Amino acid sequence: MGKDQRVLFNTTIFGPIHSRRLGTSLGINLSPNDGKVCSFDCLYCEAGYNAQGKGKSGLPKREEVRESLRHKLREMKEKGESLDVITFSGNGEPTLHPDFPGILDDVLALRDEFFPDAKVSVLTNSTRIFTPSVAEALKKADNNILKLDSGINETMKLIDRPTSPSFTVDKVVEGLKVFKGSGIIQTMFLRGEHNGVKVDNITPGEIEALIKAYKEIGPREIMIYSLDRSTPEEKLVKVDKEELNDIAKRITTETGIPVVVA
Repeated sequence: MGKDQRVLFNTTIFGPIHSRRLGTSLGINLSPNDGKVCSFDCLYCEAGYNAQGKGKSGLPKREEVRESLRHKLREMKEKGESLDVITFSGNGEPTLHPDFPGILDDVLALRDEFFPDAKVSVLTNSTRIFTPSVAEALKKADNNILKLDSGINETMKLIDRPTSPSFTVDKVVEGLKVFKGSGIIQTMFLRGEHNGVKVDNITPGEIEALIKAYKEIGPREIMIYSLDRSTPEEKLVKVDKEELNDIAKRITTETGIPVVVA
């Protein structure tokens, strides 16, 4: 993908799509439909870099999200369609929406009404876990999927490019302990180059640092994956499934925590 290209979700409710990690998933995009709002600016984000701007549509209102989701779930129910999960993802970080806690409550209620067996998942980059209302809301999700791409600060900043200079690995690992036994830690593995700098979070030192962080956090599960779609940085390389499986075995052996390879 060229640096001026991106893949944006142009609706608030999208799908259902098949997620390699979650199954049949109906998505919720709490970012603008024509731009990106995120507290990371990841090299691998399929929505492109933050430099594209926030667009003009603005964030969807809580009422709009609720009624759009109600309409879609009713439609799916009437058609006899199945649903495994409702997933907060989209064009940026969902927890940045000022009404995220209330919207999550609405989604849980609608799930209970239409598809009570479906799970509610939140894909979050972990930057907002220090806000008490957001942390408490995340605890309500069936799958609270929290990002940690490296246990080494320099690597995390190279890959994830957090917009806040105060965001560090030490800080986020400490914050993630709040979700001990319940959260799911998600790690993207990749190799490549960015602006002449080597990118690689699969070296022995990187794996050791991640294992140390996983042990401290104590999640109920770890989810590891690699590139599946085009990225704004063209010089990134996907890690093959066999190598991911080897990493997963080592993590489980050393931490005792189940690992899912997506």
